Amino acid sequence: MDERIHIARLKAGDLTGLEKLVTEYQVRAVHAAWLIVYDLALAEEIAQSAFIKAAERIGQYDESRPFAPWFFRIVINDALKAARKQKRQLSLDDNLADLATWLVDPGQTPEQLVAEQELSEKIVQAVQQLPPEQRAVIVMRYYLELSAADMSVRLDRPVSTIKWWLRTARQRLVSLLET
Repeated sequence: MDERIHIARLKAGDLTGLEKLVTEYQVRAVHAAWLIVYDLALAEEIAQSAFIKAAERIGQYDESRPFAPWFFRIVINDALKAARKQKRQLSLDDNLADLATWLVDPGQTPEQLVAEQELSEKIVQAVQQLPPEQRAVIVMRYYLELSAADMSVRLDRPVSTIKWWLRTARQRLVSLLET
């Protein structure tokens, strides 16, 4: 069934529309939030909260635009707020297994799997060291595949700021991964 039908149902007060949207976007929402906060329970809470906010604000959604970027703006903004509240970097140990399961290709050899897991661990640890805003733009660019202009709208910052955050984040990641 078409996403627009689910949105129309939700706008009409039919919660089956919300159920279908949750089914469609829940995994990606949790993953996007986790990539910013590094806490699976908190990421799940952020995703759940984002669905509730989306349902409450569905009347503000412009149906001429895609739903996913509008929804993920809510997820990213909530994850950024949570990351700022933490004021400390969380340990990655408990969450690496979760990330690895998202990255595993069942057709890989054991050697390829180990090499990919090691690289994934290095990347995640490097991204974890970035400030929350830089983490957010990395997630939005490389996971959600948003342009700088789209990120600018979603984060309510000038495109030049977004590009600066991306450039700075990439430079920092390269230096962290080279060590």
